[in-house]
Amino acid sequence: LAGTVPEEPRCTVERADASLTYSLFLQRFAFSRPVILDGFTDNSAFRALCTREKLLAAFGPFPVRLSTANTYSYRKGERGAVPGRGGAASPAHPSVPAVDVPFQEYVEHLLKPQDPARLGSDTLYFFGDNNFTEWGPLFQHYVPPPFRIPGTSPAYSFGIAGSGSGVPFHWHGPGFSEVIFGRKRWFLYPPDKTPHFHPNETTLAWLQHTYPTLPPAQRPLECTLHPGEVLYFPDRWWHATLNLDTSVFISTFLG
Repeated sequence: LAGTVPEEPRCTVERADASLTYSLFLQRFAFSRPVILDGFTDNSAFRALCTREKLLAAFGPFPVRLSTANTYSYRKGERGAVPGRGGAASPAHPSVPAVDVPFQEYVEHLLKPQDPARLGSDTLYFFGDNNFTEWGPLFQHYVPPPFRIPGTSPAYSFGIAGSGSGVPFHWHGPGFSEVIFGRKRWFLYPPDKTPHFHPNETTLAWLQHTYPTLPPAQRPLECTLHPGEVLYFPDRWWHATLNLDTSVFISTFLG
């Protein structure tokens, strides 16, 4: 199946179980490195509401905003300098295209495996831009991670994407990401270690062409998230994602 990639069993991101206290989270991870949280929350009730049938019944006719699956995907409709190859800010880019379609149309016609030959700038992806008037009742059932960064407020971003899809390297503020269905592979670099990539290249293409050439010392931290696992990423950490299956996921951004 085009876009399908095998899981990498190796995980180089530290894990923590529910014995991790808030004070230790702040001391060890909040401002310094990512961590995978195991067993902190139970989102089985939320997961039951996120099946294909339940989501189509509840949100089928509602419009959702799709954006391109490239480095610019978090800047929909904006202009400005963004980090590009080699860490330099690329020139002011044109407004990032955003397409509004009924949720049912996205699920039934656009939710497909990633075409390996297709650029991220030509791939549409549903993540974020959720209308909270319409999607709010669903999010009320989500149990977020228990930790916060002082001075920040949480905001949810919900997404569904096909196997082999993902967003290439980019950075923003801190947050948590949880997989509800499927598996999502993560690649992370600290702020001072800019990865080599092209902002319009898909994560799948980067994994196939660039990743194998990296010496061990230049490889990112990486891990595959499964349902029920939550990844915390600190402020300004570079990260790229790759959905190994058709995946449902939710992030809690701390802004």
